[in-house]
Parts: sequence; C-alpha cells; structure tokens
Amino acid sequence: MNYLIGHLEGVKKMVSEGQYCIDIIKQNEAVVAAIKKLDLLILKNHLNTCVTRAIRGENIKERKSKIQELLGLFENYKK
Repeated sequence: MNYLIGHLEGVKKMVSEGQYCIDIIKQNEAVVAAIKKLDLLILKNHLNTCVTRAIRGENIKERKSKIQELLGLFENYKK
C-alpha cells in the first residue's frame, strides 16, 4: 500500500509539474498493474481464509453467500 501511495504521489507531482502526458500515462499504467497485483493477493487471502471457512463450515447460508460474492466479483471483472 505504501508503494502505491508513493507512486500516486509521484504521478501527482508529474501532473503538477506539467510533465509529458505519455510519461504520466505510463506511470498510471504501472499504478493500475500494482493495484491488480494487490487485488490478487487480497483475493488469495480471502479464498484461503473466509471462503475456506465457509465451505468447511456447516452454515449453508454463509457458504452460498461466499459463492455469490465470488461470482459477482468475477462478473464485474468481465465488464
């Protein structure tokens, strides 16, 4: 997270200094890629903790809820 915040501050500085637009866009792409990596780490953790607990547990409602959350997330990424 600190890396992302630092990177965004760098982009903000580039904009305020009026640096070349393409260079700013390239930095923005790096930020987006870093956010996607962070999302993947968070998702892996979620699967290994919350989802695993729900699937192993006896609460059918919770299990279905976790599955629906994942399906909804997948549908949003397709857009």
